Amino acid sequence: MTDRILVPYDASEPARDALEYAITEYPDADTTVVHVLPAPGGYWDAWEDPDVAVPGEDRATERGETYLADAEELAADHDVEIDTELEKGRPARVLVDAAEEGDYDLVVVGSHGREGVSRVLLGSVAETVVRRSPTPVVVVR
Repeated sequence: MTDRILVPYDASEPARDALEYAITEYPDADTTVVHVLPAPGGYWDAWEDPDVAVPGEDRATERGETYLADAEELAADHDVEIDTELEKGRPARVLVDAAEEGDYDLVVVGSHGREGVSRVLLGSVAETVVRRSPTPVVVVR
């Protein structure tokens, strides 16, 4: 039985497909949709206080809130209620940590389907989550 589902969401078509899959296949599950504000690396890693705002963070937060409102609207179209969370950090790490700590039964993630050099250069949040998640992961393409 799948009681708790985690769905990463960035309002892209693959993310929408993943959320739609989760809410149609598991309409009675408690679904949490999370958007991760990417924490910048490099120079910004030197900040001592991780709660210090970095340039552009306000706009990114507004965009994340808009994405989560979009997710709530999509769920409402299917007569399903969801929980939403806005997190900050490295997306794959935040998602794996959430899967470990949140007592989720399933993670449903969308995949952009990148292949070859593009996948190597850009990395893949979905691939990292699949490799490191302590809970089962469904990748929707």
